Amino acid sequence: MDKHVVVIGSGLGGLTCGYILAKNGYRVSVLEKNAQLGGCLQNFVRHGVKFETGMHYIGSMEEGQTLHRFFRYLSLLPHVKLRALDRMAYDVISIAGERFSFANGEENFVETLAQRFPSERSNLQRYFQLINGVAASSPLYSLQYSSAIALLNPAHIKRSASEFIESVTANKLLQQALAGNLPLYAGVKDKTPLYIHALITNFYNASTYRIAGGSDVIAHALVRSIRAMGGCARANAQVTGIKCDDSKAVSVVLKDGEEITGDYFISNMHPLRTLELLDTHLIRKSYRQRIAGLQNTVSNFTVYIHFKKNSLPYFNSNLYHYNEPNVWEGGGYAQDKWPGSFLYMHLCSSVDQQHADAAILMTYMNFADVAKWEGTRIGQRGEDYEALKRKKAELMLNELEKQMPGTRANIERYYTSTPLTYRDYTGTEKGSMYGILRDCTEPVQSMVSQRTKISNLLQTGQNINSHGILGVIIGAIITSGELLGVNNILKQINDA
Repeated sequence: MDKHVVVIGSGLGGLTCGYILAKNGYRVSVLEKNAQLGGCLQNFVRHGVKFETGMHYIGSMEEGQTLHRFFRYLSLLPHVKLRALDRMAYDVISIAGERFSFANGEENFVETLAQRFPSERSNLQRYFQLINGVAASSPLYSLQYSSAIALLNPAHIKRSASEFIESVTANKLLQQALAGNLPLYAGVKDKTPLYIHALITNFYNASTYRIAGGSDVIAHALVRSIRAMGGCARANAQVTGIKCDDSKAVSVVLKDGEEITGDYFISNMHPLRTLELLDTHLIRKSYRQRIAGLQNTVSNFTVYIHFKKNSLPYFNSNLYHYNEPNVWEGGGYAQDKWPGSFLYMHLCSSVDQQHADAAILMTYMNFADVAKWEGTRIGQRGEDYEALKRKKAELMLNELEKQMPGTRANIERYYTSTPLTYRDYTGTEKGSMYGILRDCTEPVQSMVSQRTKISNLLQTGQNINSHGILGVIIGAIITSGELLGVNNILKQINDA
């Protein structure tokens, strides 16, 4: 086979598509506009300390579990070193002075929360039965063959996560606790569908790990494999246009004028960025308007913390904190109460680490808070922008100190990022954390297909299927399945 597939963007979705198609005989070219391949898998190093930018911990990585099987198929297992999070408290949910632990395994999860809510034991058991039922009903999540590839049960798309949780228990505090890790998907009350909450809960409850040394090892391994199979992956190769004839895409044009022809094209960009590259009658105005009108998830402000050497014990849990019992606040915060919540996690540099080298402290931030600098470039936004970041970082660190006393004394230095930073490095709309918001009240309109009106132009990434490492890999299987057949890929994964 000498069919050439051009992949625009080297995030996890693009690299996974590149790997699958190269493995099946296609000639693959992955093109990345930035200097570093990997999208949200990329890391950065400051003063010898490495920081994650997007993928902070993963789940379902024990033998036979879903992500472990995907990693085996993608030849990632030899390259990824893991450290298990605290199995009795992989996530700690802190709400207005009380803390609740999420424990791995259904029985542990139920028992741990039932100690605080003894009358809710049967409701917690029912909660997990329903959660597991949602996961089992997705053929790609459970790696089952399907004639129709009904990706999700329509009932799980049209029902909100918040309504589902409220139907399981009437206890208001338990409702908040069960939704406490929703920054993993930037959930919006009465909008975020049940399936997103259910699949993420099932995914992390099975087993939970940090990647020792950083998630960029995944990107590096996929790039090496693509190149070993005869493909190419190029950084500093920004695509500025997709040329079409009367029926299909024929080539991409790079910023330096180079033109690359192909038989198929896959965009790993936000759908709006893809549409900006297309000047063709093949894309209808109504489709452009629909995509432009979709709501995106909120963005974030992040403090990257560098600790003094051997000064602070390694924290083997993730802390989700809320000042008030309203975990669904999201981007609806009041400026005088910001930050009303945060996610805090230590980064893992080695599997046997005893002291923290670095940590991530992040909270929601709307793009409007930095919109006045929208037309500026990284490093050239001026002192008022830098002053804003310092002010926000100090507010964040003050809140952290209240919950983790003694932390500030161990900080060597810190760095920050805003929605502008995230927008510039990932290309997502207004720095959105997870791209397009799935809305159970508009299930069809808020879902973006891997197909486009251009027959040989496909899409992949977090806006297709779902976000997160599992959602993006499954989305890449769906996209690659347009050329190979999804069941054929599933057979290869199961045979692996």
